[in-house]
Amino acid sequence: MASYTGRGVHGHVVHTLGARVVGGALPEGATVDLRLLGEELGVSITVMREAMKVLAGKGLVDARQKRGTFVRERRYWNLLDADIIRWQMESGRGQRMMRDLADVRSIIEPAAAHRAALGRTGEDLSALEAALEAMSQARTGTDQDAAEADAAFHRALLNATGNEMLARMDLLLEPGLRERDRVVHAHNQDDDPVPSHRAVFEAVRDQDPARAELTMLDLLAKATHDLDQVTRVAASTQRDS
Repeated sequence: MASYTGRGVHGHVVHTLGARVVGGALPEGATVDLRLLGEELGVSITVMREAMKVLAGKGLVDARQKRGTFVRERRYWNLLDADIIRWQMESGRGQRMMRDLADVRSIIEPAAAHRAALGRTGEDLSALEAALEAMSQARTGTDQDAAEADAAFHRALLNATGNEMLARMDLLLEPGLRERDRVVHAHNQDDDPVPSHRAVFEAVRDQDPARAELTMLDLLAKATHDLDQVTRVAASTQRDS
């Protein structure tokens, strides 16, 4: 589902309330008083109801007769939604999500690199090379540029497997991957992700499936290390402030 961040008053209300739910300020099972919250935020009941529709679509809230609007249990949340991922990171509760993402990637991406090395086409290699070039350029760009370039590489790698279902795994991986890259780039702009990605590309280009799998495992280990470093620095800064 598309992000509502920054989309006027409506987007502000969605962001504020979504962040409160994900951050625990509005805990699971809590009843949401639309009129009271509307008065606090200075918006109409109509805006509140529209915001609730968006949050309901993300699995965060529901409404029932006699009970009203309430916060749903976490197991109903759409944890792959870009906004929910962002709110978890902003609330300081993103460690579990990032750990789960790393685990999923360790299952999918080494196998994808292996298959890509076996079946890649010239068009696939061109897409991977273009993504590498974009990653190089993004080092002097914005956090979003870096995240988009990285996502493009991993998307091209999945496409290179020749398996349509594996190719659509980008829907599963990209929202979390973009947020991880945005956070790491924002806190460590000296990091150069190109060499680890180029090693995967070269193994795929050389049609060496075993090396492709190993270089992807190395890339994922580096990604975990980079995020751990950023998390430790952020935690230390919070303790010292």
